[in-house]
Amino acid sequence: MAASDTRAGSGRRAAVIGAGPAGFYASEQLLNEGFEVDLIDMLPTPFGLVRAGVAPDHPKIKSVTRVYEKTAAREGFRFFGGIELGADIAAEELRDRYHTIVYAVGTPDDNRLGIPGEDRPGSYPATRFVAWYNGHPHFCDESFDLSARRAVVIGNGNVAVDVARMLLVAPEELAVTDTADHALEQLAAARVTEVVLLGRRGPAQAAFTNPELRELGELTRAAVDVDPAQLDLDEHSAAWLEAEGDATAKRNVEILREYASRSPNGSSHGIALRFLCSPMEILGDGEDGPVTGVRVVHNRIERTADGRLRAVPTDRVEVIECGLVLRSIGYRGRALPDVPFDEERGVIRNRGGRVCGEAGEPLPGEYVVGWIKRGPSGVIGTNKKDAADTVAKIVEDAQAGRLLEPSNADAADTAEWLIGSSTAAVEWAGWEAIDAHERDLGEGAGRPRVKLVRMSELIDVSRAGAASSRT
Repeated sequence: MAASDTRAGSGRRAAVIGAGPAGFYASEQLLNEGFEVDLIDMLPTPFGLVRAGVAPDHPKIKSVTRVYEKTAAREGFRFFGGIELGADIAAEELRDRYHTIVYAVGTPDDNRLGIPGEDRPGSYPATRFVAWYNGHPHFCDESFDLSARRAVVIGNGNVAVDVARMLLVAPEELAVTDTADHALEQLAAARVTEVVLLGRRGPAQAAFTNPELRELGELTRAAVDVDPAQLDLDEHSAAWLEAEGDATAKRNVEILREYASRSPNGSSHGIALRFLCSPMEILGDGEDGPVTGVRVVHNRIERTADGRLRAVPTDRVEVIECGLVLRSIGYRGRALPDVPFDEERGVIRNRGGRVCGEAGEPLPGEYVVGWIKRGPSGVIGTNKKDAADTVAKIVEDAQAGRLLEPSNADAADTAEWLIGSSTAAVEWAGWEAIDAHERDLGEGAGRPRVKLVRMSELIDVSRAGAASSRT
């Protein structure tokens, strides 16, 4: 006689909301603990920012989806795409059907600069631009004026570097990627020849990773411009880098010094990395006229009483003329209906992954993973340990009887309910049909795939493919 399953999740069902890396890592670990898992996403396509956020010219990073596909093939896993929490289904309905709910919805909104002129024509959040060139269905009809010769990208993280690079990559290099077709056409016709990348702190505090920074120096038609004077670190930054700086920060400074030592090579395009500059105002003609420049204040680094370094404005002000501004100063989460939210931090209110009420009390059976748990930090792999930490708490609570007690946990009935909740609902077989279709289109064009970017196309292909797989 077979031994009974004594794992904490045996006989229990979990809903994971959000099919990005954090959602897949949480699903994998819940399956390991014996839970049956329904992974639910608002889009018909899984993988979250791996599909809609990672730069198209980074195919190696995107290959992580092979790991997620192995999770999807496991017994006890189901995918339901095209279903939005808060629009198609409600949190209270999930509580009636699952023993635990894990929110893995990411941080889809951009942080605001809070300066005059931020919303002028020609000033855009990087979140929209990234989603547009990656073919996110909600952003495929966005419009960006790329006719300016100079663009300013505000931010010093990996997304800012990606955005700057996408404006400067040669069209023939982008043409062999999975960049959305509409973006390929507009980026090829763009007139931008110079990008200025602004960081409010110094080179030692820049947030980009070494590979992202190195890639700027590998652009075939663009030279990197770094002022050597900005690499003479102030005393506070130099002391911090020596005593506390991690290997990434130290290597970033080394890479920047190598860029600063390069001789001009006659490139047609260029990217200037400017540090210790904060935008004060985005300038334009009149109150609502298009962007003509950015007024910036130069900063210095000071050490606070608690030992932290901060950028402090000086009295030196400068205007950088430009016709395009992309703002990349971080993401923040968006509140979900009937789910506690921390407005100040822009994340679901939680304590170590347990969703908490206003008084800080853990809510039974509700958890959070990924950026919506901790804020937008780390790389894709960071989400694996993050999910493990949360799932460990789910197991602990399961053993202590602190999960939900659903009134209807029947798997078949729940699947019928989910599929009936949205006309855009897609199961894993539907996604496989989309994936195969996109790859077939790409094969003929010498590309990894040609993305479908409209919901109607995605749904039609998924339905046709799923139907054929049943015959």
